[in-house]
Amino acid sequence: MDFELSPKARDHLANLQEFMDSHVYPAEKTYHEWRSVNDPHKLPPVVEELKVEARKRGLWNLFLPDLGGLSNVEYATLAELTGRSPDIAPEALNCQAPDTGNMEVLHMFGTEEQKRTWLQPLLDGEIRSAFAMTEPDVASSDATNITTSIVREGDEYVINGRKWWITGAADERCKIFIVMGKTDPDAPKHRQQSQILVPRDTPGFTVVRDLPVFGRHDQHGHCELRFEDVRVPVGNLIAEEGDGFAISQARLGPGRIHHAMRAIGMAERALELMCRRAAERVAFGRPLASQGVVQQQIAESRMAIEQARLLTLKTAWLIDRHGAKGARTEIAAIKVIAPRVAFEVLDRAIQVHGGAGVSDDTPLAAMYTWARAMRIFDGPDEVHVRTVARQELRPYLS
Repeated sequence: MDFELSPKARDHLANLQEFMDSHVYPAEKTYHEWRSVNDPHKLPPVVEELKVEARKRGLWNLFLPDLGGLSNVEYATLAELTGRSPDIAPEALNCQAPDTGNMEVLHMFGTEEQKRTWLQPLLDGEIRSAFAMTEPDVASSDATNITTSIVREGDEYVINGRKWWITGAADERCKIFIVMGKTDPDAPKHRQQSQILVPRDTPGFTVVRDLPVFGRHDQHGHCELRFEDVRVPVGNLIAEEGDGFAISQARLGPGRIHHAMRAIGMAERALELMCRRAAERVAFGRPLASQGVVQQQIAESRMAIEQARLLTLKTAWLIDRHGAKGARTEIAAIKVIAPRVAFEVLDRAIQVHGGAGVSDDTPLAAMYTWARAMRIFDGPDEVHVRTVARQELRPYLS
């Protein structure tokens, strides 16, 4: 098992590190100050400036192997670095969720017309997109529960239902939605669902509200949607009827790597801030860094981060060689482990910072809420723990 980066990936990593230091970190204050006095769902101009610079540097669409030429292992290292500034770094590289997953879906399953109309503008960073699966009226931890209906009538599909926690929908640049719904409730359990493209301006489609995460409203938003007799052409269907669940599974493998490594990036920045604070702050006549309890918090954080990173890189290596099916257990495991580690490290860093840790004077509070939310979105921890347990028990129960 080899995690060594190719010369090309090492060049990208060095380029990205310099970009983060010279452009991204200095832009964070500008980004947040602009949002504080403007529409919070409009994109601060500084991000567009970062996108131009990133593209000049060749740091663009690196998440997609066919375009970026990187393996999952190689891109994972870059994703970790962008996770240190999660609000702006991924988008600066056009490697932000949920667009990455949607671009992968269109790249793998889209028709030529779908690619021309929607994939290319996404690859160019001209628009954004959303993936609408989660629903308020059912336990969405089981994707087969969804009740949104997609019914064919002649040359159109008619969509009715409600969705919520749809990331990206509050951003006016979000022009296309990939909607998961049921086309055949009587089909086998995993063949009932389909995915279909719904443009934002389609009659009957409504963005009802943006949902705050622990009181915070992200720039891109997490929204409740309503579909009332929404009609789209049959050509908007992705792949075939009944392929929805399989398409969802296909987009999960690389996406899990991206999320996990960005979480590790958040944890690394939290540990860095914790160490700086411990070295600079004096209490009871000694620096915090000399206090045994703080030393233990730092050591526990370093050990946990290293373990999470190694497991994620192993998962990426398995996906590179055997596909997502060959890494099913590990994909489930990193979805649990990476956010858990990030949450614990951020919690320790906040504690060492005291009152400053829960303010917006550091990025810790915002990262903390996101790390906690990660234990729910894309399937709660319990679902993935169950997957790991079932895989582990299979030889003994067959």
